[in-house]
Amino acid sequence: MSQTSHPGGDVRRVQVIAPNFKRRLSGVTSTIVQLVPEQARTLPIRALGPGLPAHLPKLRWRDLPALWLRPDGRPFRIWHARRNVEMLPGILLRDVLRMPLRLVFTSASQRRHTAYTRWLIARMDAVIATSTRTGTYLTVPHSTITHGIDQSRFRPAESRQAARAALGLKPDRRTVGCFGRVRHQKGTDLFVDAMIALLPRFPGWQAVIAGRATAEHQGYETELRARVEAAGLASRILFVGEHRDIERWYQALDLFVAPQRWEGFGLTPLEAMSSAVPVVAADVGVFSDVVTPDTGAIVPPGDLTAMIEACERWMADDAAREAASRAALAKARAEFPLAREAEAINAVYEHLWREAR
Repeated sequence: MSQTSHPGGDVRRVQVIAPNFKRRLSGVTSTIVQLVPEQARTLPIRALGPGLPAHLPKLRWRDLPALWLRPDGRPFRIWHARRNVEMLPGILLRDVLRMPLRLVFTSASQRRHTAYTRWLIARMDAVIATSTRTGTYLTVPHSTITHGIDQSRFRPAESRQAARAALGLKPDRRTVGCFGRVRHQKGTDLFVDAMIALLPRFPGWQAVIAGRATAEHQGYETELRARVEAAGLASRILFVGEHRDIERWYQALDLFVAPQRWEGFGLTPLEAMSSAVPVVAADVGVFSDVVTPDTGAIVPPGDLTAMIEACERWMADDAAREAASRAALAKARAEFPLAREAEAINAVYEHLWREAR
């Protein structure tokens, strides 16, 4: 019998497959990396795809023929897709190769789907929306399950100064961060322009931009770096690239900014709040459901003036910022534990299995 790469993992035991067919780090990949180990506490689940971390329980490509065999104790396996590129193979495996599979799709998009995407979604056996706003763009019955955060990974630093020193940052400078892909949609230019306006008035602060600019956005990043250089702030507005240990960078922050012009869900404010960091966020995705006046501020998307004003208020008031830090952590722990999300998703699977019986 073919074996999975997870020690002792017989393919017949595998009941759920979480495909991840995008090698580059993304919010969807981050969701899979966090969720699969949590779901695996109570369910035989394996991830499938390239570029996944070694600790994740995984299925190998060579194991796919074994999926014609029914899993132990279940009438079929669940194929849980989160992108078009993962829905289509699931349909082929189920409908063309006649493998005993049922298909689940999680949608985070907050825009009208293309005809092709609607065709794919209509062929799913169950659909999950990551927010009520996301659900309004779906035309099929669905469940709403908001994301959670791995709070054993994203947690407050014992010392922000020590966290900064470990990353090579100036330890005594308070730090504001913006994490995610470097591109126009993510609003990186808004963050840069806000910091160019604010840092001369706040000499005790520095700014960190963590994230990758893909090939088509290299010119955009180059232009932003030139703006920073022209403002004489290259030593205080730092482009640090992409990091898979991003939790260490959250621990270095005193304030987080999510300046996106558009977002499907958006994990970064949750990750910041779980790290006890207040958040200034644009009103996109689920940010207005997550960030409340006691944990940060919501501003209109694309409104640079509003973003500058909101950041300035939090940067100028140490006591208010520390209170917001405590409130952010409390809210994240109460409302967004990863275990809650995993349990709700597993319940969707159980419903499909019960229906079959």
